[in-house]
Order: sequence, then C-alpha cells, then structure tokens
Amino acid sequence: MTYDHLDKLGIDHKWLAPLEETFVKYDISTPVRQACFMGQCAHESGNFKTLQENLNYSAEGLMKTWPSRFATKEIADQYARQPAKIAGKVYNGRLGNTSEEEASMYLGRGLIQLTGRENYANCGTALGIDLIGNPNFLIEPKYAALSAGWFWNKKGLNGLADTSDFETMTKRINGGLIGLEDRKVKIAKALTVLG
Repeated sequence: MTYDHLDKLGIDHKWLAPLEETFVKYDISTPVRQACFMGQCAHESGNFKTLQENLNYSAEGLMKTWPSRFATKEIADQYARQPAKIAGKVYNGRLGNTSEEEASMYLGRGLIQLTGRENYANCGTALGIDLIGNPNFLIEPKYAALSAGWFWNKKGLNGLADTSDFETMTKRINGGLIGLEDRKVKIAKALTVLG
C-alpha cells in the first residue's frame, strides 16, 4: 500500500503505517483481503474519520436502529439525545458489560467499532495494552487499525474475503446486513485501487 493508494481512496496519510502493520500482523496479505478490510472499515468508520460510536440519537433514530429495544416512541423519547443512557440500554448485560457505566465506557471505537468490555479486554491482551483502563487508545490510528485487525482475525474474515462472501463477512462484523450495498461499493473501489 502507498500514499497514492490512500489518496485515491480519500484516506488520510496517517493511516499508512497503522494499516501496513495490521496487514502484516493479521495476514491481510492479498489485494482482495486488503480491499475487503479497507471497504468494511471505511463503512464502519465513515471513511476512516469516525473512530468512536456516536450515540446521540433522536427518538426516531433509536426506533430505526434498535427497533426491539425502542419499540415505541414513548420509550424512545425517554432516551433520545442521552448517549450514556442509550449505551446503558443497548449494551448493558451484553458483550461482557455488567453495568450501565461499563456499557457507556466500552462503546464502539476503532476502525471496526470494537464494542463491549469483553472485546476490549481480549483485544487489549492480544495487543499487549490496557484497553480496560485506557479505552481511548482505540481512537489512536495505530490501535484503531490493530483492533480492527484483531477482530478481523478473530472472526475468520480472511477466508470470507478469499471467497468474496460479503454477506457473511458483514454479519460477523455488524450482526446483520446493515450497509451491505455501501460496503460492497467501498470494497470494489478499494480492489480497483489496490488490485
């Protein structure tokens, strides 16, 4: 990967060294694997610009994003525009979070929006850093990229990239197919640039 590749993808040069380190560490070693990684991360991070989940949702946004948790406008109105309270409702009791405070502390961060105390602990151990005590490490380019590589590896996404199974790949990253078409467009563009 080169600065020219990043320019063509509209990605800041500060990402070159972190991406190269991640590619080597997690065997993201072919143009297809790299394009899939870049496309998925570009979707998850707003083209490598949003490194922390923004939970400042309106009531309507809550109902659309989490219909099972915010089934009525009355429920959604109680949480609208209150990020910490939203995190507590959405993430408490899941992903290793045992309190509303933990849920708001370990919200999505990094290029692939790593979420939950359990993921932070396991990723931190794998990278040799304390993400439980320092969750904001994940908004630094190096660890934003490496945490995405760790998650990519943990979910077996190189194999799915090799077979162009974008649907299963997206489900493993996102839990569903949210943004599938945008992800495919970003992967195709990255493949054109890197291929």
